[in-house]
This record gives sequence, structure tokens and C-alpha cells, in this order.
Amino acid sequence: MSRIVFENVTKTFNRAGNRAGGDFVAIGGVSIDIAEKQFVAVIGPSGCGKTTLLRMAAGLEAPSSGRVTVAGRPVAGPGPDRAVVFQQFALFPWKTVRENIAFGLKCRGESAAARERAVQRYLTLMGLEGTADSYPHQLSGGMQQRVAIARSYAIDPAVLLMDEPFGALDAQTRTMMQEELVRLARTSPRTVLFITHSVDEAVYLADRVVVMGRNPGRVVAVVDIDAVRQREGWAARSIDDVMELPSFTHLRSGLWRMLREQLGGRSE
Repeated sequence: MSRIVFENVTKTFNRAGNRAGGDFVAIGGVSIDIAEKQFVAVIGPSGCGKTTLLRMAAGLEAPSSGRVTVAGRPVAGPGPDRAVVFQQFALFPWKTVRENIAFGLKCRGESAAARERAVQRYLTLMGLEGTADSYPHQLSGGMQQRVAIARSYAIDPAVLLMDEPFGALDAQTRTMMQEELVRLARTSPRTVLFITHSVDEAVYLADRVVVMGRNPGRVVAVVDIDAVRQREGWAARSIDDVMELPSFTHLRSGLWRMLREQLGGRSE
């Protein structure tokens, strides 16, 4: 099982050295339940605690109160059941694509044959054929992020935690990567917690979208996308076709209105 549960989670940071003094409540009483193999996107204004939530699921931060569990067990630190993909590609520049993808498997003690099978599988799944012996600096940003995602999938994690993984990409590459992630999610489904600033991206990728507000960070709304996706067969359409559907624009507009309210009515 790979269910992720945030139970009434609060996260407080100490403002030591700050003139205002006291503590800063980044997240206040957040509860989110992500079912096994469900793709959940989180959107919200800057400073609402999106990344802090992801870091707590990854075991990189601990809640001040409440509980975060994965597969029914409290998260006490990083673990092989969870892989994290950040906005910056975080590849080892001195290792080839093959070596980057195989890194986690090598650390786990997998045989050379098992590592090579996994590398070949994800080179194919991520459209990276012909790049196995290249170094990161020889690849485009989009290709580097494909390698980062392949490396995460190669260790066969139950949970994939993605913190704005396409935020540093140009618009065309970002669209291509969104389509690749949808295809990969169908081929090799995982429980996914996906942080993004893009409403369009959240609607296109996620089964559910969590909208957060701030001061402190809290859940404002949870919107189901999967029912509409299944009913209208989004999986069989291109991303351009999906984004022109009335159902897509309706969902996007509703989420954007909620987000604007959290931004104080500003449009930026």
C-alpha cells in the first residue's frame, strides 16, 4: 500500500534572530488523504506551505503537531519507498545518463544485470534512447528532467513526490513533459504528490487538485478531476485537444477563481 495521509498537520518555524521574534506557523491543521496510485496536485499562493507538505511526506521535515503517514506508517525520515523529483534536475554531472538512472539501484545493492534491465526499460519509457552514454551537460533541460524522472522510477518507489518538476522548462518542453508524465503514469502508476503553480498543469495531470490558502497554510478546497477525465476520455486526446474542452476550461476557471481569492484578488 502507498496511501499518503496528513492528519491535522501543523508546521511551525522558529524566527530566531528576526526582529518580530516568535514562531511562524507555516501550515495549520492540514488534513489530506491521497489514495494508493492516485495523482494529487497541490496549488496555492507562494508561502502557503506546498513544498513544506511535500518535504514532510519525504521525511525531510517533521510536523510540529499532527501526523504524516505513508502506507499506514508514520514518516520518520527519507526511505526507499519514496522518490523525490525537484525543479532543479539534481543529476550527477560526472555520471552518464546510464549511471544516473542506475545510481539508486547500485546503492541498494542490485546486480549489474538488474541495473541494466531497469536502465533500458526507463530509457525506452522516457524516450531517452541513444543518450545512455551522454553526460547531463550534453542534454537539453527537458531531457535532463526525463533522466531525473527515470532515476526516480527506476528504484520502483511506491510514492513519487514532485516539487514543480517542470517549472524551469520552457513552455513547449513543459507541455511535452506533461504528456510524457501522463503516459508514464498510465504505464507505471504510482501514488503521486505533485506541487505546481500552474492551474492548467494541475487540471491536466491530477486526479484531484488541492487548493491551499496561507497565513497559515491550510486546505481551502479539494476538486475531483478524474471523474470528468474518465467520462470524457481525456487519455485518448492530445493535451491541446483536452485544454480546449469545455469541461477543462470550466475546471480551470473554477480553480483559478479560488486561487485568486487566496491571492487577494490580484491577477499576477
